[in-house]
Amino acid sequence: MSRVLVTGAAGFAGSHLLEHLAGHSELVGWGRSAPPPGLARLAAWARVDLLDRDGVRQAVRDLRPDAAYHCAGASHAGESWRHTAEPLAQNVLATHYLLDAIRRAGVRCRVLITGTGMVYAPSLSPLREDDPIGPSNPYALSKLAQEQLGWRGWTEDGMEVVLTRAFNHTGARQRPTFSAAGFARQIALVERGALEPVIRVGNLDAQRDFTDVRDVVRAYGLLMERGAAGTVYNVASGIARPMRAVLDGLAQRSRVRVQISTDPERLRPNDTPVLVGDASRLRAATGWTPEIPFDRMLDDLLEYWRAAVRT
Repeated sequence: MSRVLVTGAAGFAGSHLLEHLAGHSELVGWGRSAPPPGLARLAAWARVDLLDRDGVRQAVRDLRPDAAYHCAGASHAGESWRHTAEPLAQNVLATHYLLDAIRRAGVRCRVLITGTGMVYAPSLSPLREDDPIGPSNPYALSKLAQEQLGWRGWTEDGMEVVLTRAFNHTGARQRPTFSAAGFARQIALVERGALEPVIRVGNLDAQRDFTDVRDVVRAYGLLMERGAAGTVYNVASGIARPMRAVLDGLAQRSRVRVQISTDPERLRPNDTPVLVGDASRLRAATGWTPEIPFDRMLDDLLEYWRAAVRT
């Protein structure tokens, strides 16, 4: 059985990836925190700080993984405007240390780097992998640099590196600083009587391409098996929805009436009006298509937060 490393395994996408891969490989999860409840049994866990170069080198030498899904790193575009150095360290430097450690260990390890569709220049049409690049925030800039490190690992060091650009995705365990999860959490708290019936929001006119996180990690698994090294793959539904549609869908599921209030703190300095991806390359390589409908994604997200606020 192959030995598979997941960095950021206690985080949002990483934890769902562990659930998806469970039982098919010898899983090892790296994180800076303890695993979420119910996930500890799915993998062997180690606390590894990816910003500790020597520690990463030693951990890779000891583990000698056959495959590595690199899910760790800063993930919030809005927060990157307030703390610009953090995404550069967590996404760029950490990725450099990981790839360098794998190269130095001399192991044949296939690596999948989880990137973002935010690296593209603005467009009103679904974006393809060869469309112009133009990151518009510090987070996206750091993810482009991370991607370039992966490209270098393939072209110069002969490493098998698969690159992805995932568009918006949501689901259980996503931090409520992200819009969809934040909406669901607020509604769940209102239903419990723990919050006034007012949902505080940012820009609801921005259009985004939402996919359930369970479909996204399924795409990662398929790309690890069938994706071409040195190639970028969009992971996207291909459908642009205004953020208002996400909030309205959740509000319709609410057991109490809620009002909507714009919160200036949730508005971004430079918000892309439309961000939607074309996943034709991914479909051609793997046969992947999203399986979880938008409505079920919202149902499951709200139910998760209802359970979370009860505890």
